[in-house]
Amino acid sequence: MRDRITAFTGVLTAGCAVLFVALLARPGDSTAALAAPAASPRPARFLFLRDCATCHGADARGTAFGPDLHGVGAAQVDFQLSTGRMPVPTGDAAQHRQRVSNDEAQARRPPKYGPATRRALVDYTVGLAGGVGPPIPHVDVRAGNLADGGTIYRLQCAACHAWSGDGGALLGREAPSTHPATPVEIAEAVRSGPGNMPAFGRAALDNRQLQSLVRYVRDLDHSDDRGGSPLWHLGPLAEGAVAVFVGLGLLVLAVRWIGTRS
Repeated sequence: MRDRITAFTGVLTAGCAVLFVALLARPGDSTAALAAPAASPRPARFLFLRDCATCHGADARGTAFGPDLHGVGAAQVDFQLSTGRMPVPTGDAAQHRQRVSNDEAQARRPPKYGPATRRALVDYTVGLAGGVGPPIPHVDVRAGNLADGGTIYRLQCAACHAWSGDGGALLGREAPSTHPATPVEIAEAVRSGPGNMPAFGRAALDNRQLQSLVRYVRDLDHSDDRGGSPLWHLGPLAEGAVAVFVGLGLLVLAVRWIGTRS
């Protein structure tokens, strides 16, 4: 009798073990779901009310903390979200108002949302704001002409962003560097004019010129610097000063050395 009980217990234990292993191996079971929960994206309306409505209002009409979004367009909204400038990190109301009104609101940060969530939020915001304004531009860097882009950049952009794209100081604000920007972000900034930057519509820059400008700006980020040392891209004035002072200094030393020998 004892042997039968022992055998039955062994069979029961083995059966339980097999059943447990089978449950673990089943796809989509509750154990697997608990171990690796699927990330469901938040609805765009929820994100807007949580992260944007505090400043821009639930109807995107603006508040004391943020501007009216009606008429800004998808290019502007996507630029602000993809560069991490929006949503602005918030503290209390006074600190938030100060952040929105100074350069910190224009500081580039890692984006808070992924591409799919960002696109959904852009669509919701644009629909809420009337669906007008510049759309997200189509960019094909290979279609642009590098020389034409350089001419446009020097005429329209270099005064603020510097000839090298490193950025520069403006009255009460600093023009950011263009180097971290993606081709789409460059085109969005050109079309929508974020911050103090003017917007360039199709009458100012057609699509072909826009592609050329984007190509040149991206080329600034990995230029080959032909002709010698770039000297940290300080500019022609600094390079000329180095040539004058270093060159004249070496010349004076050489003359003194020659005169000493004679």
